[in-house]
Amino acid sequence: MKKYACIDIGGTAIKYGIVNEAGEIEWRKEMDTEAHQGGKAILNKAIVIVETLMQETAISGICISTAGMVDTEKGEIFYAAPLIPDYAGTTFKKTMEERFHVPCEVENDVNCAGLAEYRAGAARGSKIALMLTIGTGIGGCMIVDGKVFHGFSNSACEVGYMHMQESDFQTLGSTKTLVKKVAARKGESEEVWNGHRIFEAAKKGDACCIAAIEEMTDVLGQGIANICYIINPQVVVLGGGIMAQEAFLEGRITQALERYLVPALAKATRIAFARHRNDAGMLGAFYHFVGLHVER
Repeated sequence: MKKYACIDIGGTAIKYGIVNEAGEIEWRKEMDTEAHQGGKAILNKAIVIVETLMQETAISGICISTAGMVDTEKGEIFYAAPLIPDYAGTTFKKTMEERFHVPCEVENDVNCAGLAEYRAGAARGSKIALMLTIGTGIGGCMIVDGKVFHGFSNSACEVGYMHMQESDFQTLGSTKTLVKKVAARKGESEEVWNGHRIFEAAKKGDACCIAAIEEMTDVLGQGIANICYIINPQVVVLGGGIMAQEAFLEGRITQALERYLVPALAKATRIAFARHRNDAGMLGAFYHFVGLHVER
């Protein structure tokens, strides 16, 4: 059975492991990204990971999921937020293939999450799916007939930058903003608050936390509605750490979406929560790789 080295590069952690041709993760590990060290350091980490995996087993391909905007044909980063300095121009595909002599494919992390959910998760069987990941920012992915829609210049569905209320979607609706809002209203440091603590407090009746969550879900409802008016997805899959609070959020997000969508469209749009969570990047990178090499 063929096996693949799969690497998921995020701003905080790099998850990696071996995925077999059946789409099963055989084992996984992770390390700190240390994003402040920049693109060259991250590329070197990825090289060391592949070297380590190749010592464990024969590898048929290298599958990379990463933050940033990706030129999928060249397998390199062409734009990245300041969180990872000097990441634009990082040539994963060229470097890996020249060094290890096996094929390498690279895709954006949110697109990988969308592929994982389409192939074996909450969007399975759908014709048009929208994937959103809510965390420090908000990322988006659109899948049509099983393929990621990349747009003309590989920049489609960068919905976090969508202008809303004299700001943008991710500034208003991200987990980062939720934490800032709660900390400010309580007069405390942001360091003592995180998404988990806010939801635990809300479940115990903390009015401040409940209000902040409802403000966030209203923004999410409005933003999702704006996207739905354009692409008319069959399902909207919500991922990111905060979406583990499915029981608390599902009703609130659904109600918010219904406030901003006309009834006929609201009825035809299903809200779902991501199933793969921490494994989505690795699995999506694998599905991206396999899809390209089957087509070739």
